[in-house]
Amino acid sequence: MIIKIPLYAGGLGKTNGVEKAPDKILEKLKELNCNEDGFKAPLNELEIQIDNSNIEASQKTIEEEMKKAFTNYPCPIIIGGDHSITYATFKAFNQENCGLLIFDAHPDLMQEFDPATHENYLRNLVRDGLDPSNIILVGTRNQDAEELNFIAQNKIKNFNMKKISYMGKEEVCDAIMETCNKFDKVYLSIDIDAVDPSFAPGTGHCEPGGLTSRELLYFLHRLKNLKNIKAIDLVEINPEKEERLTIGLGAKIVNEMMN
Repeated sequence: MIIKIPLYAGGLGKTNGVEKAPDKILEKLKELNCNEDGFKAPLNELEIQIDNSNIEASQKTIEEEMKKAFTNYPCPIIIGGDHSITYATFKAFNQENCGLLIFDAHPDLMQEFDPATHENYLRNLVRDGLDPSNIILVGTRNQDAEELNFIAQNKIKNFNMKKISYMGKEEVCDAIMETCNKFDKVYLSIDIDAVDPSFAPGTGHCEPGGLTSRELLYFLHRLKNLKNIKAIDLVEINPEKEERLTIGLGAKIVNEMMN
């Protein structure tokens, strides 16, 4: 099941346009053939109705609706929307011994305040009880000193781009999968800005030096083999900034993760 959440209100005015991504990605997805595993999934979709003028009410609605979705669907693919949706979707998902695996150029650990935004949703989740040792960050390359201190003090696993370059994607993926296997369930969150802007320029914060699209797909193809990944989201695609490349990659990501 594909679940559309067209929220932009968590972007502090910086992400207007991301609400158009779910429909654009679904349109492109319908044009695609089988994925690289030779599988073509039926496209079943639903949309969570939210109010972008009221982020707190929207996050409450998202959490309530996603609790129902996680009961009804074994591994929904959620398309946003800005990254603040993960605050509500993961709260609906989270139980004891759940992992949160995030591909993102930024750690999104700015000082917590309410409502959660795309810059601090992860810090708010930790404040609300998420064990920091259950977080895995991949692809980070732009963060402030306070975020780095928070990562170090809380022993958050952070495979930044420098580490990926030195270790190689194969060794990093081995380490990620070893950690993920310790959890009962894993939530996978993909911020498109984890990818280098030469491959996905249609996003709010373009950061040079990111993953190639093929490197991201390498990680995703291997992670797809984990049986405990029970939710996937794709966020921060903004077709108002660029459509052809970024929507194309977004649709490719969704297609490859379907089974």
